[in-house]
Amino acid sequence: MSDPNSINWKSIFSFSSITYTILGVLSALIALQGFMIPNHFLDGGITGISILVEEVFHVPFSVSLIIFNLPFIYLGYKKIGKTFSVNAFIAVIVLAILMTFITFPQITSDKVLIAVFGGFFIGLGIGLVIRGGGVIDGLEIIAHFTNRKIGFSTSEIIMCFNTLLFIGAAFEFGIETAMYSILVYYTAMKTSDYVVDGFEEFTALSIISQEYEMVKSVIVNDFGKAITVYKGERGYLPGSFKIKEDCDIVMTIVTRIEIHRIKEAIKELDPKAFFYVQRIKEVKGGIGRHNNLEH
Repeated sequence: MSDPNSINWKSIFSFSSITYTILGVLSALIALQGFMIPNHFLDGGITGISILVEEVFHVPFSVSLIIFNLPFIYLGYKKIGKTFSVNAFIAVIVLAILMTFITFPQITSDKVLIAVFGGFFIGLGIGLVIRGGGVIDGLEIIAHFTNRKIGFSTSEIIMCFNTLLFIGAAFEFGIETAMYSILVYYTAMKTSDYVVDGFEEFTALSIISQEYEMVKSVIVNDFGKAITVYKGERGYLPGSFKIKEDCDIVMTIVTRIEIHRIKEAIKELDPKAFFYVQRIKEVKGGIGRHNNLEH
């Protein structure tokens, strides 16, 4: 078993890691040079503050990107792992080099297009680099670190940081540009979430029904999904609290496009069946992502 504190060079230079990192950096390059920087639009985090510093103090974006990310990469080295910090450092350096030596033409000056497509490409870049094992924006690392020190959640810390950033953008570029920059950040955040978590959102669907044997048969045999069965009790209703009976609680992992069909099939068996749905961030193991999962 490898030492988790050592640098896994094989992982860093694997084909998938290199591919994700290169594609992510290129996507970020398109967003920054083709949409955001020429039009004074910001993203959140270190990327946004590097753009702001370039505009206010005329420090090159690439220099600011490296300088502001280094403390966060060091924290990642201490708190997350050496392999992660090396991946992050490589991604930041490659983006800085490409920003210095490659000139990508401005694509549009339309503010709505900049906000939407600039946010999309920077979010795509951030997400792909994360899939490759690194980051090009270290803000979330410091957010996790600060969370333990002062008790605020990660989302609260990031929100506070970006609020100050967009206030600075409002003073420097005007309130309208700052508002569009918020739209850039929102688009980027949603895009990176999709890239990291996957477009196929998995969901835990749990069913409590008196016809639980038929429910199990329909899910497994008709829909080809694996199930987990919990032993439970149903009943305990207002006005009939003492009435109860044993039942099987059936749980299966499905995608969001499968939920409706399964629910409709079960309602035909038992119109009074009770459902509850829980979103799942990640699914691993079993038969695979696109098939049923073993439990």
